[in-house]
Amino acid sequence: MRPVPSVSINMRLLVPLLVCLASAAFGQDAREIVRRSVELDQANWIRMADYTWVNHLRERHFDSRERVTSEHGEAWETFILDGQPFHRTLERDGKPLPADEKQKQEQKLDKAAARLESETPEQKQRRAGDYQKSRRRERAFLLEIPDAFDLRLEGSQQVDGQDVWVISGTPKPGYHPKSRDGAALLKIHGKMWIEKTGYQWVRVEAETTATISFGWFLARLNPGAKLVLEEERVNGEIWLPKREYMIGSGRIGLLKRLAEDAEITWSDYRKFRVESKIMPAGQ
Repeated sequence: MRPVPSVSINMRLLVPLLVCLASAAFGQDAREIVRRSVELDQANWIRMADYTWVNHLRERHFDSRERVTSEHGEAWETFILDGQPFHRTLERDGKPLPADEKQKQEQKLDKAAARLESETPEQKQRRAGDYQKSRRRERAFLLEIPDAFDLRLEGSQQVDGQDVWVISGTPKPGYHPKSRDGAALLKIHGKMWIEKTGYQWVRVEAETTATISFGWFLARLNPGAKLVLEEERVNGEIWLPKREYMIGSGRIGLLKRLAEDAEITWSDYRKFRVESKIMPAGQ
């Protein structure tokens, strides 16, 4: 007669199997994936202050017949000096700035640098702390996404060679937002592409389902506006913005109607060292 396997042996085999299955299920949970991704985004947003970068903007405005009425382009450099962000315009509509305007920018930056250098250590610490708090507040509402949305794992794809989860989200009925910006989340539905190896979101698409107001109703974005956000890995250590595209219509004030599409790209990320100095653009 063959011996009956003992219960202890069965349990030693079964427990690791259950742990593996639970871990796999946990890794596929849409809410947990998004939660981890949003927390990573918060950390990357703060660490972005270690870099300089260049932005390019292209925007077009349309009339009621969707004909282009105007176009505009601009490029500027952003850098953090002593914990403070500065912007330097590089070109407008594909043309470098006139010499006199470029000189005014440089003089303005020189004055700002001199003012920062004259601060006491206590003033520097207070200002840097205020700036960090401000940056955290800017994106803090995104932490509400895992609770504010019904999230669904749609499947897997590849984006720029990255294996990603595709997760869709719709506002959760009865959710009470914790902030004014959080309330705007309830007026959009969207989709996220999140890499499997590091839980970093690579692409986000969103569409408004109701009117969203900004600045105490001074500006409004109509239903049907679409937004695309993309990020990329920089220096193998951090994910930072790559592209933002928006198309939609709205209103500024009570009378001015606005219909446009706009694209902003980020490029030329460079680590900004403590000993860096403000130099003319290109150096």
